[in-house]
Amino acid sequence: MAPVKLACLDLAGTTIGDIAMVERTFAEAIATQGIVPGTSAYARAMVHVHRSRGCPKIDVFHGIFPDNEAQARAANLTFERAYEGAIDRSGLVPLPGTVEALEKLRAAGVKIALITGFSRSTLSRVLSTLVWADKLDLALCPQDAGRGRPYPDLVLTAGLRAGIEDVREVAVAGDSESDMLCGRRAGASIVAGVMTGGHSRARLVSAGATHIIDSIADFPSLVLSSEVGANEIVTSA
Repeated sequence: MAPVKLACLDLAGTTIGDIAMVERTFAEAIATQGIVPGTSAYARAMVHVHRSRGCPKIDVFHGIFPDNEAQARAANLTFERAYEGAIDRSGLVPLPGTVEALEKLRAAGVKIALITGFSRSTLSRVLSTLVWADKLDLALCPQDAGRGRPYPDLVLTAGLRAGIEDVREVAVAGDSESDMLCGRRAGASIVAGVMTGGHSRARLVSAGATHIIDSIADFPSLVLSSEVGANEIVTSA
């Protein structure tokens, strides 16, 4: 296996633990379009939100309002404003081991790219809030790559911008099905499913995870070990 030179890390559920905040904001956004708690439409919409974790937020709203572009865009705008307001009030807390993991990777010469389904506006607000943003080499959203997850564009764009010569020099970590699909389609040698998010181990494996780890704290050992094969599902347990 080629030495890893670039690590592409997901945001919510992988490096920060704000899944509940994201889902609350989705609920607020669809409520402005008449889909409220206690209705079957709300239940269906939130199932779609859960299944679509990691995908561009506007794509999620297109799935909820497939026949109404205006509603999808209005809900997406509400989501962005509400989420940015929430992080202004509450901040963003890194999951345990995140900062230490970034430091270990950087010390080993591995570049770090943060990839997300948030818009550029929301990502900019996120970066201004993260106390560890200075440890990142890149931070990319769907607008930077053309398409978001589950397409491979974000990882491939990160590789190009980081000057990576071989996709096998890339490792991906994320907590959702779309993260796994993105990493595998991009040809990354390691696509690690992280168990701190919303999707189950079985779902991550079925989407193409090469490895399963308990948290991002385990990622540096996986990436920097020459003894771990890229095609073997392993756990930290």
